[in-house]
Amino acid sequence: MADNTNKNKQKPNLGNFKPGGKPPKFNPYWIYGVVIVVFLAIQYFSFGGGPVETNWMDVKNSMLSQHDISKIVVVNREEAQIYLKESSYEKYADKLNNGFNSPSKLGPHYFFTIGSVETFENNLQEAQENFSDSDKISIEYKTVHNYFGEIVGWILPFLIIIAIWWWIFRRMSKGTGGGGGAGNIFNVGKSQAKVFDKDSRVSTNFKDVAGLAEAKQEVEEIVEFLKSPSKYTKLGGKIPKGALLVGPPGTGKTLLAKAVAGEANVPFFSMSGSDFVEMFVGVGASRVRDLFKQAKEKAPCIVFIDEIDAIGRARGRNPNMGSNDERENTLNQLLTEMDGFDTNSGVIILAATNRADILDRALMRAGRFDRQIHVELPDLNERREIFQVHLRPIKLSQEVDVSFLAKQTPGFSGADIANVCNEAALIAARKNRPDVTKQDFLDAVDRIIGGLEKKNKIISKDEKRRIAFHEAGHATISWLLEHAHPLVKVTIVPRGKALGAAWYLPEERSITTKEQLLDEMCSALGGRAAEEITFGTISTGAQNDLEKVTKQAYAMISIFGMSDKVGNVSFYDSTGQSDFSFSKPYSEKTSELIDAESKLIIDSQYERALEVLKENHEGHEKLAMKLLEKEVIFGEDLEEIFGKRPWTKEELTEEKQKDAEEKASHHTEEPN
Repeated sequence: MADNTNKNKQKPNLGNFKPGGKPPKFNPYWIYGVVIVVFLAIQYFSFGGGPVETNWMDVKNSMLSQHDISKIVVVNREEAQIYLKESSYEKYADKLNNGFNSPSKLGPHYFFTIGSVETFENNLQEAQENFSDSDKISIEYKTVHNYFGEIVGWILPFLIIIAIWWWIFRRMSKGTGGGGGAGNIFNVGKSQAKVFDKDSRVSTNFKDVAGLAEAKQEVEEIVEFLKSPSKYTKLGGKIPKGALLVGPPGTGKTLLAKAVAGEANVPFFSMSGSDFVEMFVGVGASRVRDLFKQAKEKAPCIVFIDEIDAIGRARGRNPNMGSNDERENTLNQLLTEMDGFDTNSGVIILAATNRADILDRALMRAGRFDRQIHVELPDLNERREIFQVHLRPIKLSQEVDVSFLAKQTPGFSGADIANVCNEAALIAARKNRPDVTKQDFLDAVDRIIGGLEKKNKIISKDEKRRIAFHEAGHATISWLLEHAHPLVKVTIVPRGKALGAAWYLPEERSITTKEQLLDEMCSALGGRAAEEITFGTISTGAQNDLEKVTKQAYAMISIFGMSDKVGNVSFYDSTGQSDFSFSKPYSEKTSELIDAESKLIIDSQYERALEVLKENHEGHEKLAMKLLEKEVIFGEDLEEIFGKRPWTKEELTEEKQKDAEEKASHHTEEPN
């Protein structure tokens, strides 16, 4: 039985504590909680008991008249404390019983606040007029110092200041990457770079980077050097110290840098240019020194600085007009470090920026950033490759053609294409479809370019008719002019801030001729011209078109040198070194000439738009009516009204091939 009893004994419950496990971690905030509880206990509980509050009338009519008071003590000339006789204590025991906080038998038993000492003395004297001398009670005066309150009053402000100071620097130290704690205030000058090494490797490689064939070819040499540096050093070659990735936003500069680190399988330091800047003077330079110190210890490695223009802006061109030179100090330290370590130490600097034109020239010289790798917007074939990467996790219907999607997204960056794929999946899910269809992708492109459809926006019939003729004017002229972009889709359903929108398929070209620019300007002015012909009045709907045309006209005159009167001059500074100058690079007379020539180009193209619409008035009106009826029309509708465009890309190619063959045959026949 004894054995069974021992077996049935239950083990004490230790909660979640496991044998051999670590005890609960001590939290310093527990101390603060205990201090607060003790302070409240001292304030609200008096362990010796405290007197009960009363008033002068009760004291006068009951205690004083019945001779129950032994003495009265006035404390600090503010409060009168009543002490009862021992023989009278039991009479008031019920009223004095406050439990734990009941006053002791020795007193004081009651208290009340007096207005002034003189008034209280007079009242007490009047109440004791009929008393014998032995029964009269005199007043005792006492001054009590609240040492605890005085000490707290002196120390508390300093404690509050110290607590605020400690909290601010604790918050700042969390950003230093030192692991927390108030001691991290001294780590504010440490590098904040994220390190990817053998414990946390970069998994991205060149297979994840679609397109960018030329850029990948440039950086492959860096990868080869990191893998086998002796291949280059034994021939006396020197690997570039740094490579600068330059290109528009979203083209894959950061992704390409990660792919380099993933392919080379070396430590990868990554940080932004803004991480060097801090509120303290000298912190940026200190972080640069610490970054390169860590990089040398882990060489061979790659240091990647994203958005380097945050600290690499040309010195003396600070938009703050010299109010803070901390950025220049950081740049000076970066220049020193990049030119300080050994050539073959294995530390390679990669940087990315959208604004290479504003970088300091000392940063771009040979020996620092030796190479500039241009990462441009993808062309048709590269967009097809990017779509294939981002479409992998998406469940597609069989009708989706990647080549078609690539053609519908000219000018899109890699980030834009990723956004299109994601938006298409969201649209398909919103419509409860089992897979993502071709229409979902078209809707996603429209959503990204034009904004969200606002089908419930209130538009009057007259406004809708004007919008239809306006958009039909754009579509008509773009279809009838040789160099204008062909129409893909036009709608009068409001999107974003626009009441109507048209989508064109621009030809992918590297240079643009004057004729092409003029045709595009004429097409942009087609909406304003259509309103004037149809309604006899104009509206504010052409504001965006006029803004685009005005900028284009001034660019033709002052940048591209396409004016006979102004001449073959360009006043554009591609270096970006005069961004904050206060003077024009030409005289007032030339300025007036530029204004006149720009206005002449715009007026001539507007007259041309009027002529084209008058000559094709019936087709323009049919197109506007169809747009009012359907609200959305496509290029097939224009082909039905105006016929097929005679300037299609395929026909032009065939004609050029025939001309080339004829010329080639003439050249071969002439010697004979």
